Amino acid sequence: MSPYKLEAGTAQHIGNRPQQNDRVALMTGARAPGYVLAILSDGIAGSAASEQVLHTAKQVFDLFKPGDHPAIERLQQLLRDIVQETHLVINMNAVAAKAEAHASFVGLVLSPHGEAAWAHVGDSRLYHFQNGDCLARSNDTAYVEHLIATDRLPPDAAKNHRKSKLLLNVLGNGRKDPYVTVGHHTGLAAGDVFLLASDGLWHFFTDAELGAATSRATPRQASEMLINKANERSQGKGGNCTMAILKLVRPAQDAGNYSVEKSRRAV
Repeated sequence: MSPYKLEAGTAQHIGNRPQQNDRVALMTGARAPGYVLAILSDGIAGSAASEQVLHTAKQVFDLFKPGDHPAIERLQQLLRDIVQETHLVINMNAVAAKAEAHASFVGLVLSPHGEAAWAHVGDSRLYHFQNGDCLARSNDTAYVEHLIATDRLPPDAAKNHRKSKLLLNVLGNGRKDPYVTVGHHTGLAAGDVFLLASDGLWHFFTDAELGAATSRATPRQASEMLINKANERSQGKGGNCTMAILKLVRPAQDAGNYSVEKSRRAV
């Protein structure tokens, strides 16, 4: 019997915006039994780019054949392939539409061998908690260092990169390819929790608050509480609020090795 089972779900709320530009999904691969892919994308100035992220992710993941036990680097490459393929398609669509579309990206792969790999572009985030403690969180540190080293920008200018379209790290930027930050964890066990979140969610919480909420409740309960609290703290100025929660728990004695809980999807 597996030492853990998976409880997972997605949830989102439109916040105080006229439309929902975020997209999120949990996927299984047609040729990768036992693997789970979580994808979250925040579309900028519309949902076309974030829709494309999910569409391309499904296509690429369905073609993925892991073999007996692929290296972590191969799982990370899967996520890089999704980013690069989506970036290419979004830019091609922009030429036809004569208008750019941008999107953030955060993706997570869980393997049946107790491994996790993730990748990140833009201002959506991935958190890894273990029994409520934050072990890892995606951020822009690596990208800022990349700008300083590669583009030879002064540190202060690099840290303010979001103010420049030229430096914006997103899928669909016709001026620059996306810079992908990757991470991984091996030896997954009950108590590990992964949270994928758009900025309409993480902006209103500390790491400790997110860790406590996701560790103490089911994905459905945690998502409802976080959405309600984000709406309260935003004071009528909140953006699209979207998340995916993947939680490893001890299986009941008579439970199967694997289960997925479907959380509510609020719009």
